[in-house]
Amino acid sequence: MLSGLVVVLSGPSGVGKTTISRCLMRDPLFRFSISATTRPPRENEKDGVDYHFLSLEEFRAKISADGFVEYVEVYEGVLYGTLRAPLDEAVASGEVMLLDIDVDGSEKIRAMNYPLLRIFISPPDYDELAKRLKGRGTDDEKSIEKRMKRWKKEMECGTSFDLKVVNDDLGACIESVHRAIAARYLRGPTED
Repeated sequence: MLSGLVVVLSGPSGVGKTTISRCLMRDPLFRFSISATTRPPRENEKDGVDYHFLSLEEFRAKISADGFVEYVEVYEGVLYGTLRAPLDEAVASGEVMLLDIDVDGSEKIRAMNYPLLRIFISPPDYDELAKRLKGRGTDDEKSIEKRMKRWKKEMECGTSFDLKVVNDDLGACIESVHRAIAARYLRGPTED
């Protein structure tokens, strides 16, 4: 049996990571890592499907119990994290675990001992990213402004990834990402 693989999709907020992940999930070999967060659910979000919605106290208890491979406080009192147990299970069972996380979380996972492929999803340019964030209608102007301020830092971090894919054509982007994952998975852990 092949060893599992952890695949990190990262990039600026609004670049299309979630859409790409959903499309990749059509492949039965893939599992999606559902992040935990302390923020309240948005309309139509379900606990255990979109996120594991935890209270601040529950989140801190998991931190103390080493239940996360990475976590970050994005804004005061708003934490996001990747649970350790699902990653361990996927790798042990030979599956591909997809993570949709920010660049800081990606760096933390990079330092761990997982078979890993990190893919940076880039917008065509700054203006297109701003347009996408406004168009999705999930954030107010203040949140969009905060996200756009992080853009330059996130783009600079993108140079350290295994692969960078520009999402200027969603279908082509998904195809490139899927091909890269398949090639890395089939190569296995011994050829890193």
